[in-house]
Amino acid sequence: MTPVPPNSALNKLTDQDRALRQWLLKQAEDHGNAVVQVAGDEQGAPYCFTVGAWRRFGVAEAVVIGLPLEMGSLLVTAYVDACKQGARFRPGEMYDGFFKGVPITLEKVAKGFYPEYFGSAFLLHPTGDFPAVQLIVPADGGHWPWQDTAPPGFAQWQPVLTASGRPESWLPGVDGP
Repeated sequence: MTPVPPNSALNKLTDQDRALRQWLLKQAEDHGNAVVQVAGDEQGAPYCFTVGAWRRFGVAEAVVIGLPLEMGSLLVTAYVDACKQGARFRPGEMYDGFFKGVPITLEKVAKGFYPEYFGSAFLLHPTGDFPAVQLIVPADGGHWPWQDTAPPGFAQWQPVLTASGRPESWLPGVDGP
């Protein structure tokens, strides 16, 4: 393990944060990444995110919002597993290999969302210098959160984590879903 410089923010961690950092590092070492689950509440939907994929494989960390925690964990784990095998994913393209009959797409996450949706990742990346993507899943019927045809409240249940709240790496219906 790399020694921590004397003036590093890592020296100011609580015992609880140190234990979580050690768990994240061990998960990343043993499995390629850790998966952190955050339960939903009246303020927002549940979400899952990876920690360690950037460190281990040089691929963006991933977050999925609004799926049941078990499904979200399966999705982000499948993303990292595919990346371990050499797959690379581009925002705006459709990917069918994750859930049978349900495509997903990706969007780059704006840095302003990192503290809220990747909080414990800062224990491995204190400066926040890591790429992140959001894995986006349509509602029943194939409706995406940015579409007018999406069920009421779906855009709030699965917000798109860009500065605009809409896809920015591609144009919906033109070069993406």
